[in-house]
Amino acid sequence: MKANIQHFDAIVIGAGFSGLYMLHRLREDGISARVFEAGEGVGGTWFWNRYPGARCDSESIYYNYTFSEELYKEWTWTSRYPEQPEILSYLNFVADKFNLRKDIQFNTRVQSAHYDPENNLWNIKLENNTNVTAKYFITGVGCLSAANVPDFKGIESFKGEWYHTGHWPRDKEVDLKGKRVGIIGTGSSGVQAIPVIAQQAVHLTVFQRTPQYSAPARNHPYDLEYIRNTKANFKEIKKQMRESTGGQPTEVPTQSALEVNHLERTQKYEDIWKNGGLGLFGAFTDLTLNEKANETVAEFIRSKISEIVHDSKVAKKLMPYYYYGTKRPIIDTNYYETYNRDNVTLIDVKSDPIESITPAGLKTKDNEYELDVIIFATGYDGMTGPLMKIDIKGKDGVTLKEKWAGGAQTRTYLGIANAGFPNMFMITGPESPSVLSNMPVSIEQHVEWIADCIQFLRQKDIDVIEANIEAENAWSQHCREVAEATLFTKTESWYTGANIKGKPRGFQIYLGGVGAYRKKCDEIASSGYEGFVLTSTAVH
Repeated sequence: MKANIQHFDAIVIGAGFSGLYMLHRLREDGISARVFEAGEGVGGTWFWNRYPGARCDSESIYYNYTFSEELYKEWTWTSRYPEQPEILSYLNFVADKFNLRKDIQFNTRVQSAHYDPENNLWNIKLENNTNVTAKYFITGVGCLSAANVPDFKGIESFKGEWYHTGHWPRDKEVDLKGKRVGIIGTGSSGVQAIPVIAQQAVHLTVFQRTPQYSAPARNHPYDLEYIRNTKANFKEIKKQMRESTGGQPTEVPTQSALEVNHLERTQKYEDIWKNGGLGLFGAFTDLTLNEKANETVAEFIRSKISEIVHDSKVAKKLMPYYYYGTKRPIIDTNYYETYNRDNVTLIDVKSDPIESITPAGLKTKDNEYELDVIIFATGYDGMTGPLMKIDIKGKDGVTLKEKWAGGAQTRTYLGIANAGFPNMFMITGPESPSVLSNMPVSIEQHVEWIADCIQFLRQKDIDVIEANIEAENAWSQHCREVAEATLFTKTESWYTGANIKGKPRGFQIYLGGVGAYRKKCDEIASSGYEGFVLTSTAVH
């Protein structure tokens, strides 16, 4: 090993929820570690996503770390669904409390990570052409960090300003007052941004490809008594989150939507709608399993759109007809109401497709729109995208992108490890519950499993751990079977890669639930890491 190359026990990519906790655990366990972060500060997705209206869609009292009761009780959220600045403040608070910044190298993007089988090391090359080595290579890059900016013809000719919601400027305030703004995309970020932008712009034109099911968030400030009770019940809340299906202590449904009459079912939906949040998703046992059950909630939301939006033609354009819940469930603040404003126009780009960006704005097949600002709310290359942007090469010279066939045959073991990539761990990788769970809960579970695994290896003098190919294939097959039993695979979404041109389709999330997944991972660890090949390469 060259003397000028720094060596660490572990290298972690990313300083969001995953990287911060991973670093803390490694340091607590006496393992030397360095985190590399492309941004100028901590926060991960909450560092980059600063678009108007950006906020969390998990309730704040559950959207935080639970590894430390002291930390949980020291921090107080202001409201049910916190905005981006508050979440970023929380993550900075965590970094300060545990003195994490000293082991994070900011403004540093990892270019490649190649495994050296002779020395059992990962060689990490940074974009500034420096190199480091590590025994363990851990990715905390997030599931939604590779922004998808469509390659529209003529985008370079646009005379105005354009932005992507996932890469909103950090060094200047984007002033939309008096501007003619066009926003392309009505996924989660678009639904959050549109009501806020409509209040600022002189005119907002929304270019919608697929209408979305959205329910009201009903955000509200927390009162002190509620906060006191929450903190007093920390242990029980933590237990419930970790044993739940989605990582939040929500009521588990016991009835099919088809077992109750129309009046009773509608009243349940009305109560959930009035309370706000993501409760519709779990109102009945079979909403994502049975087409007829799914149609009951889909029709309920369409009826709400019809009630809220005054113009019946606009309301009709906003009505979705895919299976509810099989795209990311969305909650909003005055999203549908925004289309009652005189300064908002909705364009259906399925019937009138976008042809090009022009110097003055945007051209569809039938019309031209003069715009001062264009905002791309076009989402991300989810799940595999962030990992495949890095040149990750395993023991046989095969890259992760090649192994996964560009996304066509994504295979992992538990969403944590890959056959052919020794001593590499992924935090909330493909084929784990990840984005269909409350992310901090899944992140903590992965970080703790990885940290415990490394401790086991060190105690047993085991140098190399690698997923067994048969175990990996069996897990991937299980993930596919679980998904195929649902309606999720019958809808094109970013879950399946359908939002990325040329990306092979595949469902890359484990749908068995957080609690069941945790139990499986714990069983594997307690068995001495069944499904992994463990090797000692040196004489100790």
